[in-house]
Amino acid sequence: MKKGNSNMLIATIIMGVFAFVLLIIGYIKGGGEHISGLKTALDMVTGILPLLIFAFIIAGMIQVLIPREFLTKWVGADSGMRGIFIGTIAGGLTPGGPYVSLPIAAGLMRSGASMGTMVAFVTAWSLLAFGRIPMEVGILGWRFTAIRLACTFFFPPIAGLIAQLFFSGAK
Repeated sequence: MKKGNSNMLIATIIMGVFAFVLLIIGYIKGGGEHISGLKTALDMVTGILPLLIFAFIIAGMIQVLIPREFLTKWVGADSGMRGIFIGTIAGGLTPGGPYVSLPIAAGLMRSGASMGTMVAFVTAWSLLAFGRIPMEVGILGWRFTAIRLACTFFFPPIAGLIAQLFFSGAK
């Protein structure tokens, strides 16, 4: 079994046990909480399932459509800071939640992107989230948004550089 698959299996088992325990607690508590919780879960699944499917299609297509040599040159282990900056920009521009960004990052890693580039990608997706800026400005204001961006702007490349220097051999 591939390492990624075994990690996913372990996470699935842990989540399954946790879900089962909560279902039992809801059943024991009475009042139909377990049924209400299952209905809420089904609503969430039907809302997010199309997005998940498309994210995995994108991740799979990245692996087969983008030539490995191209990825290796621009975001591979030998791309250095260029790859880390590309990962930072791409991560900051990637929309959606983890169900979009993480499959894309996994597809890029499987296709030859370096550890540093992908750490920068995921960190930028998490911290910068350029697509979130209009909502952030509307709710929290320009000043807050500018301060948040100024405080977090340098972290993705730094995180990518640290990953590249210390963990570039890790898969």
